Amino acid sequence: MTTPERIQDPDTSSAGAPTPSAIASSLVLQNLGISFGSKQVLRDVNLDVQPGQFVALVGPSGAGKSTLLRLVNGSHRPTNGTVSVLGVNPSTCGRRNLQRLRTRVGFVFQQFGLVGRLSAMENVLMGTLGSLRMPRYGISTYPKTLREKAVANLERVGLLDQRFQRCDTLSGGQQQRVAIARTLMQDAEIVLADEPVASLDPSASLAVLNTLKRLSAEDGFTVICSLHQVDLALQVSDRVVAVRNGSLILDTRTSDTSEEALRAIYEEAKGTRS
Repeated sequence: MTTPERIQDPDTSSAGAPTPSAIASSLVLQNLGISFGSKQVLRDVNLDVQPGQFVALVGPSGAGKSTLLRLVNGSHRPTNGTVSVLGVNPSTCGRRNLQRLRTRVGFVFQQFGLVGRLSAMENVLMGTLGSLRMPRYGISTYPKTLREKAVANLERVGLLDQRFQRCDTLSGGQQQRVAIARTLMQDAEIVLADEPVASLDPSASLAVLNTLKRLSAEDGFTVICSLHQVDLALQVSDRVVAVRNGSLILDTRTSDTSEEALRAIYEEAKGTRS
């Protein structure tokens, strides 16, 4: 098994900025493993992600990418090892503390996760439900400050003019940008994106990922984005982490790898299944 190449933290010590050792990690995985019955899905995964990084998580289908993301947000509990998300271990959280943590961790899904019959505006406002005491029905039931914030976030993703349009009438790329605007309502410190452009054409895929990259740079949140399209991973990420057969096999700056190297990971996986 290939030993993952470890990257060094970027130098942030100039202009009085704190050194990397002074910055708390957004995410730390230590000897992480999970099994479902007799099937081991992840084994001995070690990863340290610094605030503001855009990490592309690549690897063949069944490698364990989606499972890894669900371990991060506490949907799964590890069989062994530990997860630290913003300094919190989700597997040891009670229900209330886990809910609090999830307000700090946004999730962008492959199938958007929108309510199609509702407008873009109302779908975006639903990103605040985790912090509100009572359920809301209709745009006017949300506080004015949140309505203004939703408008601002729709403008940031280029959909201000579509704010009152039903989501099921929007294109796939537009729907995914609505989902990103909804995540912005959380003021999330980490955004997990699970194959967010798998159902989109190449042009829309790049537009969605560039939007997510720009927002990450503007707001300083960390992104961990699972992708199959290695060309897109190389265009938008700062760092590439590859998983194959449940093991982390590559961890490097994007600038230090190539499309050929990443494609080889998929070809080698095919060879092990044949």
